Amino acid sequence: MLSEKEIEFINHWTSVRVKYSTFSSKFSRGLPMALLFSLPIFFSLVLVYFLSPEWYTKISQKASGESMMIVVSLVIIIIFFSFVRMHFNWEMNEQAYLELLEKKKKFDSNSTIQGKAE
Repeated sequence: MLSEKEIEFINHWTSVRVKYSTFSSKFSRGLPMALLFSLPIFFSLVLVYFLSPEWYTKISQKASGESMMIVVSLVIIIIFFSFVRMHFNWEMNEQAYLELLEKKKKFDSNSTIQGKAE
């Protein structure tokens, strides 16, 4: 027997599973968390660069080239994290959906068999 919550999940996932399976959907829905993940890295680098420029240039003689590489790396991290996080989420929901469909199928077949026996 499926609970009300499980039936609601099946109905919801049936209507959105194809739309959520695209790359653009996964990327756009995962982007806020990916930005939250990468912003502390970016802010710490910016703060060190602007608040203590002499320390930063002493440590790194190639400050301009490395800063561009860091920005490109952060963009790659944002793209990767946003897609992979939402793809993992989609896979987990898809697995739960398929398991619930199997459970519903077994329950329906058992109730049909019991109905015929009576």
